[in-house]
Amino acid sequence: MISRRDFLNQQAMGVGGVALAWLLQQEQAQAKPAAVKATPHNDLNARQPHFAPRATAMISLFQHGGPSHVDLTDPKPELTRLSGTDYSGDIHFSFVNEASKKLLGSPFAFQKHGECGTELSELLPHTARIVDDMCLIRSMHTGANGHEVSIRYFHGGIPGVLGRPTLGSWLVYGLGSESQNLPAYMVLSDPGGLPVDGATNWSNGYMPAMFQGTVLRPREPRILNLQPPAHLAGDIQRQNLDLLQTLNARFSETHPGESELEARIASYELAARMQTSATEALDLSQETEATQKLYGLDQKETREYGTRCLIARRLVERGVRFVQLFHNSQPWDNHSSLKSGLTSICKKTDQPAAALVADLKQRGLLDTTLVHWGGEIGRLPVTQDHGSPEKAGRDHNGQGFSIWLAGGGVRGGMTFGATDEFGHRAVENVVTPNDFQATVMRLFGLDYEQLTYPHNSRLDTITHARPAHVVEDILI
Repeated sequence: MISRRDFLNQQAMGVGGVALAWLLQQEQAQAKPAAVKATPHNDLNARQPHFAPRATAMISLFQHGGPSHVDLTDPKPELTRLSGTDYSGDIHFSFVNEASKKLLGSPFAFQKHGECGTELSELLPHTARIVDDMCLIRSMHTGANGHEVSIRYFHGGIPGVLGRPTLGSWLVYGLGSESQNLPAYMVLSDPGGLPVDGATNWSNGYMPAMFQGTVLRPREPRILNLQPPAHLAGDIQRQNLDLLQTLNARFSETHPGESELEARIASYELAARMQTSATEALDLSQETEATQKLYGLDQKETREYGTRCLIARRLVERGVRFVQLFHNSQPWDNHSSLKSGLTSICKKTDQPAAALVADLKQRGLLDTTLVHWGGEIGRLPVTQDHGSPEKAGRDHNGQGFSIWLAGGGVRGGMTFGATDEFGHRAVENVVTPNDFQATVMRLFGLDYEQLTYPHNSRLDTITHARPAHVVEDILI
């Protein structure tokens, strides 16, 4: 038995070997163009940021479907006053056959809260208790009404484009991991199923596989096969792992640069270390009864989402860099039955989200942990399925909507930006997803224009050189 390389070298006085070498050289030249000089990181070792960071971890509570800002976070008295009359402006509808220009005032009351006096809907009584720690951005803008196009804009930096690394991947690529015993990027999925756009939400895109999100199972056991069978535990397991590591290292020497292989090897090594660390991190019985009650684990409506919020806190407490929580499908997509639909999803999420911020604060973790709450779009000020009040809903709106941030170097007790008098378009201090990404990078001590990865013969960034700016006014 001889190798292919030896066979070619033995034929035609080595001409085959010369040809093979030339072909390999051409492939290498195509894979690494001369113009691209940056050497990408292909490991999870901790790295120094460009400048002093304010945040070292982030928890993103992503609300798929488009929470209705005019019913939750952005009160519009003029909308209420003119409810039932025709809107005079231009509207882009996603569902033209159900379109209406009848303005729909919010059926929910708004009230000022905290020392800052931020107004929130009656549907968010728990969030109202943390407004002095929140920065409420009321001027988000994607310019597109579709779910997927805006989701990919928020996560990957370009509207609608697949195959891009997500924000979590960029952060882990830029900074590495603070924990050698837990994944740096973790995803807490919903037991009801995947969110809209599935695994694209936590994809590593064109980066090595080690930078993708690690998904925890939504039910116990959250990590399968974490403990070895009794007859393989102890010295036997250690010997098997040592042998596997030796074989992997030998194979890597002959197959350099294979990111999928390197990620798989790293995952095996991490899995061995996780047997102790992950078991402890996911054990909520260590939490006091008061803490479990704070997150709503004692109530049916909040138990599931509260459990994931509490796990998220425990993960960042143990060095996980980026944690995302997602919903099944898109529960905020209230095209009809807005009143009952919003009430239901707020009951599930309001208390756990507020508890997360309060818990981080009381443990001294909020200063270095950035919490994000928000969806990919908002809702229109006009009604959809106009008819009985019980059936009224709202269509998509990417022209203006709200998100909120807390901790991690963000100013608390403030609102930023504004939509017009009806809540349709962002008109003051407009913030795009690229601006959001640039600002998050700044909080982590990274220059979003300098953090690059070679792709398609260029040094790519999270914003793909699209217009972006750091929103300095919301930073401490």
